[in-house]
Amino acid sequence: MRTQRLIRILIALTLMIALLPIAGCKKSANPNYRANHVDQWSRIKKSGQLNIGVDDSFVPMDFRQKNGKLVGYDVDLSRAVCKVLGLKANFQSIDWSMKETELKNGTIDVIWNGYTATPERQKKEAFSRVYERSGQSLVVKKNLGINSFKDMQGKKLGLQEGSTAFTDFNKYPRLLKRYISGSPIIYQDNNSAFMDLKAGRTQGVLAGTIYAGYYAKNLAKTNQYKLIGSNVFPQDRVAVGMRKGDRTLVKKINYALGVLQKDGTLRRINEKWLGIDSNYLGSTKEFRN
Repeated sequence: MRTQRLIRILIALTLMIALLPIAGCKKSANPNYRANHVDQWSRIKKSGQLNIGVDDSFVPMDFRQKNGKLVGYDVDLSRAVCKVLGLKANFQSIDWSMKETELKNGTIDVIWNGYTATPERQKKEAFSRVYERSGQSLVVKKNLGINSFKDMQGKKLGLQEGSTAFTDFNKYPRLLKRYISGSPIIYQDNNSAFMDLKAGRTQGVLAGTIYAGYYAKNLAKTNQYKLIGSNVFPQDRVAVGMRKGDRTLVKKINYALGVLQKDGTLRRINEKWLGIDSNYLGSTKEFRN
């Protein structure tokens, strides 16, 4: 009897040990587990490229010229970082509202598109050091007599879906939400929002100050727009978004950004695209990744 019992125990243990690799494979195959626990630097390095998720209509960070060429602040910065790391920057245009899903599923390796490191996003993603700071601004036509958020009383507002402006608009309802007429009109991209502003279908667009300022001064090709309230909402901290598991990639990108700060590349990119004399770079210890 004892011998048979011992045999049964040994068989059970053998089956358990045999199933462990299978359980481990299932675990590592789960997108959530992989995103949070698997360091994919070896794969990225072996492939020789970094897959970068962008909204290719987000001027001046990532946008396409008339000939289809992708240009912008983040295009230049990410290419410079990849050069330091010996990688090719492989840009992938994505649906901005699906950016976190694309990152988690491994379609892209980073979100690099004027991406704000909000407290909510920090719970799910890792971030590089901050390389740009910007608040939200309301863009309006000068001839409408709108000089404050309160002047949007009864007027229509445009917002890009999934943007920080969209988040802040709802997070701080007493700043602007309480004044506008009904619900804001939601757009897939800022270009569409500004087209409606130009056509008079809305009277204001809330957007990141970097984009809003670039639009008002360059894209509109007119002097009829102005910015309001750039310091009313909290300042954005713009950084590169990565998976929690990619600790090595975080360190590599932080290192490369530091190189670009020291050699003046970061300053030159700021001057080229934003017209500001800035060599700012946040601490590597700012985020608890």
